[in-house]
Amino acid sequence: MSRRTALDLLTLLNGISQQSLLAIAAYGVLAGLYLLVVPLALFFWMNKRWHQMGNIERLLVYGCVFLFFPGMVVFAPFLNLRMSGQGEV
Repeated sequence: MSRRTALDLLTLLNGISQQSLLAIAAYGVLAGLYLLVVPLALFFWMNKRWHQMGNIERLLVYGCVFLFFPGMVVFAPFLNLRMSGQGEV
């Protein structure tokens, strides 16, 4: 990064109020939770508990899948949570 670019960035950050920076940071944290943290936790929860879930728990998990669908779509191509089969037959 050149010195000119760094100075422009500092000038931009100095022009933004502290309240605005806090609001931007809060939105960033919420977006990270919504798109990264909760969907990953939900994926691994479903993988661990799939065969032991009761009806109410399964209903809540499906509701969370619906609620956090954008984050689930982000990770779906990279996670393979299929059950390991019977092995060599």
